[in-house]
Amino acid sequence: MARKAARKAVKKASGKKKPVKKDLTRMSVGDLREYIEALKAEITRAEAAIVTKDKARSGAASFFKS
Repeated sequence: MARKAARKAVKKASGKKKPVKKDLTRMSVGDLREYIEALKAEITRAEAAIVTKDKARSGAASFFKS
C-alpha cells in the first residue's frame, strides 16, 4: 500500500514539480517506514535514469566533436 501511495505522491519529474505532500500523522510507524523505503527506491530509480541520460549525452557530444 505504501509503495502505491509513494508512486502517487511523486508527480512526474519534469520541471520544478514538487511531490504531493501526504498527511503523515495518520500513518502508523510501519506504514511510514514502508513509505520511506518506497521513496528511496524511487530516488534510486531517478538517479539511475540520470546516469543513463548523462552517458547518452556524453556519447553524443563526443560523436559530434570528431
